[in-house]
Amino acid sequence: MLEELSIRGLGVLESATAEFAPGFTVLTGETGAGKTMIVTSLRLLSGARADAGRVRTGDDRAVVEGRFRLPTGAQRVPKIDEVLDATGAQTDDDDTIIAVRTVGADGRSRAHLGGRSVPATVLGELTGELLTVHGQNDQLRLARPDQQRAALDRFAGKKATDLLAKYRTARSRWIATLDELDRRRADSRALAQEADRLRFGLEEIDAVAPEPGEDAELVSTIRRLTDLEDLRAAAAGAHGIVSGDGGMSTSVVDGLGSVRSLLEGADDEALRELLPRVAEALVVVNDLGEELSAYLSGLPSDAQDLDALLNRQGDLKLLTRKYAADVDGVIEWADDARRRLAQFDDPEGSVEELEARAEKERAQVAELAGRLHAVRAAAAGKLGTKVSAELAGLAMGGSELAVTVTLAAADDDRLAIEVDGHRVTAGGDGADRVDFGLVAHKGARPLPIAKSASGGELSRVMLALEVVLAEPDAGGVMVFDEVDAGVGGGAAVQIGARLARLARRHQVIVVTHLPQVAAFADNHLVIGKVGGGNRGRQTSTLTELDRAERVAELARMLAGLGDSDTGRAHAEELLETAEAARATPEAG
Repeated sequence: MLEELSIRGLGVLESATAEFAPGFTVLTGETGAGKTMIVTSLRLLSGARADAGRVRTGDDRAVVEGRFRLPTGAQRVPKIDEVLDATGAQTDDDDTIIAVRTVGADGRSRAHLGGRSVPATVLGELTGELLTVHGQNDQLRLARPDQQRAALDRFAGKKATDLLAKYRTARSRWIATLDELDRRRADSRALAQEADRLRFGLEEIDAVAPEPGEDAELVSTIRRLTDLEDLRAAAAGAHGIVSGDGGMSTSVVDGLGSVRSLLEGADDEALRELLPRVAEALVVVNDLGEELSAYLSGLPSDAQDLDALLNRQGDLKLLTRKYAADVDGVIEWADDARRRLAQFDDPEGSVEELEARAEKERAQVAELAGRLHAVRAAAAGKLGTKVSAELAGLAMGGSELAVTVTLAAADDDRLAIEVDGHRVTAGGDGADRVDFGLVAHKGARPLPIAKSASGGELSRVMLALEVVLAEPDAGGVMVFDEVDAGVGGGAAVQIGARLARLARRHQVIVVTHLPQVAAFADNHLVIGKVGGGNRGRQTSTLTELDRAERVAELARMLAGLGDSDTGRAHAEELLETAEAARATPEAG
């Protein structure tokens, strides 16, 4: 519950502090005094977006601080413990925790929880488990199908929430499989295209059958064939000089032989020492002659093979342009292509396995969606009956709430499932569309509350719904901002009675302008205006009223008759009637 609220520099509130007791607390005051700033401050503590325009004129920032008592024992909330553990926020010895929100005039916002700085969203995660704020915007949200679905699931209880959790898990798993299947199918096409490319390349390379180093060897051979006669004449002339063939009168070999003979016949030791070098020269010249002879033998006899070699060179160049820089690289590409083809898995097989898994998971999602639909359909009639009974006590006796659950037609083939013979889309919250319709009178056709309910009627529908939904729960803070907008008279009395009944299980805080509602409160706070005019800034005060002061405030609210005996008498009677009604166990 909320035990204390401190506000500084927010709207017209310069500084205000209020303590909140259990039960039903009402906030009243003159128009413009700043009643809605209380609701705004609680929204800020709930993590709502900060608005620099709410900072009091002339102040550099607005600060809202709330002290909450945390639920203990059987009412303990695991989510709260998770937030406390994650943030390191500290609770006081009495199991209370302080939440603070600061909004600067420059638009910057800060949040603190239990003495630790935290993001505003984290602050909202904790206070969201303790605090529910209902304003006129929240009443409008009630007209949205997703909010109506959430209300029905809340009424259906653990059975619906557990099924919804299982459904969401199964749906997420199914979508992940579908995503993987789409990827595999795309990969399968890519692999097939890659395999075709590799096979084509191998066929082209194998048709040419290149040999290692063949391209370089061909260049040399072709060059020889192009200059064949010149090369033959050069090699033959050189061979003739070395070995004496080709009609040469003398040869290098013969000359060296004569040198050797002369040196051997000389009677001089210095000349004879040159003989080993002559022998070495003879060996080198003989080797040279043999190599020249081998070269001449290797030369083609004519140039008739040149065209064939040029064609072969053209085939090799085609491969080197497409696959590698040279023939050795082409051969390496072919070896790698064969290895890659051997490593490819069977893509069709993996796709078929995923398709089978996806169908199995689709069936599981459909089965859970069907069970969830049945639970919702069963709860819809009960919810409509209970809320209609509440509406009867809120001066809407001729009206009924019709809650219908229909299967949403499939608009997404990818997430289409079949439930009860209908092809529907597996949405994030199931396959259902939940609609709240207002039946104006017996025999009338239900119309969507967004179109058929006035502002006052929508307020009463929301209150009736909250009363019904709160029945199995206890604890928590429920804040209503002018839930009685657009109503008066007997309807206002009934709203006050229902709020008092709601306060038996929850702490209820209500901002109201109706004395019939305020009279049912256990505690009464009034916001008053101070100052203003041309020179001074207007400020507001927040005061807790005793019984006598409550009578005066109710008289003012009745008709501005706070100082008259008649006004006070009317207020006293209204307060006594409300007190008597609250004292009756079945009141309201």
